[in-house]
Amino acid sequence: MQGNETKDALASLIKKSADETRAPEESALVWPHLVYIELICILFATVVLLFLSVISPAPLEELASADTTPNPTKAPWYFLGLQELLVFFDPWLAGVVLPGMIIVGLIIIPYVDPNPKGKGYYTFSERKFSILGFSFGLALWYLLIVIGVWFRGLDWSWYWPWSDWTIHMSVTAVKLIDLELMIQDFFGMSPDPIVTLGRYAMTLGNLITWILFLGYFGVGFTIPFLFLRNFYNKLGFVRYNLVMFFFLAMCGVPLKMFLRLAANIKYVLVTPWFKI
Repeated sequence: MQGNETKDALASLIKKSADETRAPEESALVWPHLVYIELICILFATVVLLFLSVISPAPLEELASADTTPNPTKAPWYFLGLQELLVFFDPWLAGVVLPGMIIVGLIIIPYVDPNPKGKGYYTFSERKFSILGFSFGLALWYLLIVIGVWFRGLDWSWYWPWSDWTIHMSVTAVKLIDLELMIQDFFGMSPDPIVTLGRYAMTLGNLITWILFLGYFGVGFTIPFLFLRNFYNKLGFVRYNLVMFFFLAMCGVPLKMFLRLAANIKYVLVTPWFKI
């Protein structure tokens, strides 16, 4: 009986594979079709790199001196995204947590993506969320690198490409304020704690920032669950929560940067253990 079941399973697998085989008129050969496309992409990338190296060559500066620190001190271009994040986040968050989440997120993509489509051929309509999500994160990272290379000058101030980069910009120091203090001042709340847990004294403003912080993730998790049930059903409970956590964390980075630039908010959430 077991031998018959094995033969039936093998025959079913062969039939399924035969059914999924494409007709010759619906297929394209690797040579010459795919190789030509790859060759054109290689030539285009080479032209772009040559153009960038001509308009912005790598500077050859004098030998390093222990007595003189360059201003500004810039990391290699591939680390300038991290250096730019330090303007908006704490060092532990910009240099450890966010890069760690990027690495872990890229590692788990094959395990949380159940969509079998798009293997061996290019498609956008069948993988819209995956392509748009990845493209958004990649574009954000490249944008931070571009800002660090071409728009940050002396004292890490903002310089336009046509500005004189040898003159210090007369920039008035911006006073940054935590969101909870801004809320307390706006509504005239008392700074006295309403709850004390050991060293943690929670004020009403701090409680509101906790509600806003958790509400951001709560709403982000709930909306797809309610209105995109097909998306939830395809992923399942565990994979859905992992995907939405990383996606909302990624979207939170430009949101925090916007709050810093638009409202001079230093920290959205302040606790004795971490500050965001």
